[in-house]
Amino acid sequence: MPHGKWERFGGPIRGLRLPLNAWDALRGEGITTIGQLRAVADRLETLPGIGPKTAHLIREELARVTAPRM
Repeated sequence: MPHGKWERFGGPIRGLRLPLNAWDALRGEGITTIGQLRAVADRLETLPGIGPKTAHLIREELARVTAPRM
């Protein structure tokens, strides 16, 4: 069965689950850590291959994995 465009997969940044196109875009920019991702989170839409919907999804995942645990 083919994967949907927004199906999420684990990748090099532990805990994040993103569509393959998002992982490809991040990898293309050399982003492989949470710290690197946080550093560009406010300008994700300017990165090649990341549109507004993907940027929003990445930010949601980043917030989820970096939220304080209770």
